Amino acid sequence: MSAGGEKIELNGDRRLDLAARAAWLYYEKSRTQDQIAIELGVSRQIVQRLIALAQSEKLIRFQLVHSMTECIELAERLKEAFGLQFCDIAVNELGNIEDIPSVAQMAALYLENILQQKAPLTIGIGNGKTMREVSQRLRPMNRPQHKCVSLMGNLTRDGRASHYDVVTWLSERINAQCYPLPMPVVTNTIEERTVLQAQHGYNILRGLVEEASLLMMGIGYWGPEASLYMDGFMTAAETGQAMESGAIGELLGSAIDEDGCLVSAAYHSRLTSFPLQHPAEKPTIIVASGGTRVAPIKAALKGQLANGLITDENTARLILGE
Repeated sequence: MSAGGEKIELNGDRRLDLAARAAWLYYEKSRTQDQIAIELGVSRQIVQRLIALAQSEKLIRFQLVHSMTECIELAERLKEAFGLQFCDIAVNELGNIEDIPSVAQMAALYLENILQQKAPLTIGIGNGKTMREVSQRLRPMNRPQHKCVSLMGNLTRDGRASHYDVVTWLSERINAQCYPLPMPVVTNTIEERTVLQAQHGYNILRGLVEEASLLMMGIGYWGPEASLYMDGFMTAAETGQAMESGAIGELLGSAIDEDGCLVSAAYHSRLTSFPLQHPAEKPTIIVASGGTRVAPIKAALKGQLANGLITDENTARLILGE
């Protein structure tokens, strides 16, 4: 570390340790940057950079202590409207139509509470942008006794991997056992799916999904920018045919109508995802935010494909028709 505070010349782990200490002193102990500089024996400029580093590395998390009565009331109304076992609503700005960071933070806190237990547990995880955000917001933990299993594939038909292979990210974050599903979300032929699902590894993963005590996933919608199409898992023709059949939402790759029922989509016979229980019995949580997700969320909850929801207050109001 330079005496003039121009740069931080420490190895990665030591630098993060120092950043965490500086952030703790600043936010938790309300020390000024000058006071922290004296305590750590560095310049004030270095302190500023250490705090910025702590923020960029997500070493700092905001947690609201106030009960937020309105969010609690929204959660209770959603539980009553859809017969949910669990519902949590994150605070967000008025007029904000999508707030993935806030929802992901709330979902991460929910997961952390569950992961605290010492007894081994298995969690089924879906893919997607929101779930990846959840995995990145989990605080690092050491839970080698737990298992994380993917509920859907992570490859396109030409072998390209998804950017949202969440189970790997999440497992690394908490040092848990990782069970991805390394196969195309949708295969080219029914015969190809049959061969893949006959593999020993697939049957092991199926057993883990069946024993899982919690399933957590995002939800998609159908349209020109549908995730399955944009990420290359499905063709334009397959997407269009699903929409023509009445699809408005997508859960673990399955196309559902406004009542939460599977539509007659041709690609379903080539879908490799593990099917959900209907009605959902074990805790099955949808994590989602935004106006485009409102109709899919309502459909999935109406069809009892999930019994839990983590969303933001603006999305919650739209789901309730407000």
